[in-house]
Amino acid sequence: MAEITVAMINDLRKQTSAGMMDCKKALNETGGDFDAAIKILREKGAVIQQKRADKESKQGIINAVASDDGRTLAMAEVNTETDFVAKTDNFKNFALDVTRRVLADGEDINDKMVEELKTIVSQTGENVKIRRAARMMLEGNGKIESYIHMGGKVGVLVEVNCGKAETESNGKFEQLVHDLTLQIAAAAPAYLNSDEVPEKVIEAEKDIYRNQLKAENKPENIMDNILKGKIKKFFSEVCLVDQPFVKEPKVSITDILKACEKECDDTIAIKRFVRFQLGA
Repeated sequence: MAEITVAMINDLRKQTSAGMMDCKKALNETGGDFDAAIKILREKGAVIQQKRADKESKQGIINAVASDDGRTLAMAEVNTETDFVAKTDNFKNFALDVTRRVLADGEDINDKMVEELKTIVSQTGENVKIRRAARMMLEGNGKIESYIHMGGKVGVLVEVNCGKAETESNGKFEQLVHDLTLQIAAAAPAYLNSDEVPEKVIEAEKDIYRNQLKAENKPENIMDNILKGKIKKFFSEVCLVDQPFVKEPKVSITDILKACEKECDDTIAIKRFVRFQLGA
């Protein structure tokens, strides 16, 4: 059997980022065969992943990256079990690599990063998961922007379209898009507009309000009008375009969109948004 030296252990550690004792053990098991030792360490990662699959992974980080031209953005949430591991450079670098892969290859990357997941699990000893990912590619005129809040606890992507190419570089339009990322991060809308709210969700809200009104002995002949008002308020809470603007609550997001259209002399519309909250 070949002598296992400190230099060999260090070399294996550099290649795999596994612990010193794990590297030493793998080299001893394989008689100093590096390739075989790397395989053992990866297999160990798979075993740990299987053993800890039922452990909750709600710590971690959300990252966002953009293409060189800024017309494609990606965001990913990567989870682990403890805040301690989530704060390590090794985990942060892995999470950033995941986000870059989403930018390059699309949202469905779990199957494309099986070996990388085995490695990070082996290195951390925790159940690491790529929880979710999103990628937006701008079509036509407009802007896509990301915003990461609270050191990676909340992440936002939003796409806003405009009619004219020159509007993209208008400072008012750029400020609008940025303000929308802050709005989505802070106010957590569930839908873009009321058309997106499922009918069963609306009916469930109405049932709650009806029961409340009955408990208050409200007359039947005014109940419909009260329900309409309560549903309108519900939309102002869950629909982005109906929400009060966080910087100026007396105006709605629709109001600031219209104001920006007037200032830019253009048509402007929010096309879509994504909001991730860590562990939620």
